[in-house]
Amino acid sequence: MTTSNNETNQQLTPTQRSKIKRIPKRGNYETQVIYNILDEALICHVGFIANNQPFVIPTAYGRVDDKLYIHGSPASRMLRTLDRGIEVCVTVTLLDGLVLARSAFHHSMNYRSVVIFGTATLVNNTEEKSEALRAFTEHVIPQRWKEVRQPSKQELEGTMVLSLPLTEASAKMRTGNPIDDEADYDLPVWAGVLPLQRVAGKAIADDRLVAGVEVPDYVKNYVRNNGLRERE
Repeated sequence: MTTSNNETNQQLTPTQRSKIKRIPKRGNYETQVIYNILDEALICHVGFIANNQPFVIPTAYGRVDDKLYIHGSPASRMLRTLDRGIEVCVTVTLLDGLVLARSAFHHSMNYRSVVIFGTATLVNNTEEKSEALRAFTEHVIPQRWKEVRQPSKQELEGTMVLSLPLTEASAKMRTGNPIDDEADYDLPVWAGVLPLQRVAGKAIADDRLVAGVEVPDYVKNYVRNNGLRERE
C-alpha cells in the first residue's frame, strides 16, 4: 500500500449503487475507513459480465492513494474483458468473529467489508505501472520491494495493470455482541463472540535458498494489523 503525505479523510457521497440499504447504520463512507479495510485484506473479488455470463474472480490487488490496481497476464480473460471499459463490482471482506446467539436465527458474524463500483482503465504509463507493481508487493508484505530484484522491461511489458478509482465505494461493518429476542436472554445457552484472526505461521525456506541467507525480520514478524502499518 502506498499513500501520499497529503492523503486526508473524506466523506464519499453515496450513489444509488454504493448506498447501504440493509441495516444502513452499519455503513460508512469515510475514505480512511475504506482504505484501512482495503490495506488489511489480501484478496478482492472482481465481479463483471462477459458475453452475457456473470463472473466473480478472486485476485490480489494494491492501493495507491485513491486508486485500486489489479494486475495479471494479458492472457487473463478477466483483464482482457475489463480492458474494454465495462462496469465492475469489487468486494473485500475481513471476518473478525463468529457471533453466537441464544437462538439459531440471531447468529451472525462480526466483519468489515468494502464494495467498490466503477470502470477499470488500462495503465500504459511505465512509471505508474511500476508503482502499481510495487504497491502489490508492499501490500502483501511490507519492506519486500526494496530487497527483491525489480521487474525487467520485458516483465513490465508482459504484465497488464488496470486502475479502478475509489470514488464510488462504501464500507459496512458489524461489531459487538449477539442481539437476541428479549425473551431469549434467560435461556441457559452460552452466547457471545468467538474472535477470529489471521496469524502467520513459521516461515519455510525455499529448497534452493542460497546458503547463509536468513529470514528477514519483516517475514518473521509478519502481521496484518487493521491496515495501520507504518507509512513510507
